[in-house]
Amino acid sequence: MNFTKLRGLMLAIALILPAQTHAEDAMTELPLSDQSRWAYFSDQVMGGVSEGRATFERVEDQTVLHLTGMVSTANRGGFIQARSKLDAPLPATTQGVILNVRGNDQTYFIHLRTTRTLLPWQFYQASFEVSDNWEEVRIPFDKFAPYGRFLRQTFDVEAIRSLAVAAFGRDHNADLSVRAVGFY
Repeated sequence: MNFTKLRGLMLAIALILPAQTHAEDAMTELPLSDQSRWAYFSDQVMGGVSEGRATFERVEDQTVLHLTGMVSTANRGGFIQARSKLDAPLPATTQGVILNVRGNDQTYFIHLRTTRTLLPWQFYQASFEVSDNWEEVRIPFDKFAPYGRFLRQTFDVEAIRSLAVAAFGRDHNADLSVRAVGFY
């Protein structure tokens, strides 16, 4: 069953069941169909040599973000990423990030920027693994760690301003497909 059908089935079940809400029942999705919301960045903005791209493709009647390239730590670099800004603050009850992904059996990262991450190299990050099969990944906020100096160990959920999917931190070939991303 594909992700769209599964999401529709879950919505139908939710409408039938008694009205009990939990924090993880609500989801704020970052739309992949609006490509203008997503920006590609690499370490070349700071002199690195990683090369890649973020493209949008149609797979099984869904828009998929495809992040590909060669990540190199040469010249103090080491990342490629696709980032989207949030339109509005998240509810304080939001518990984490949810993704539907597949890729080349590598480790990838989610980078969150907040109102307190002022410098380009400051963010909160959490890793996730991918395989060549589509999988749902949930990353609770308590799994995110600060990256960069002068950041608190934790962050306020309402302060999150952007989310990036990133190939980061080591020399490798990146090949990550994302067909859904948001917050639960």
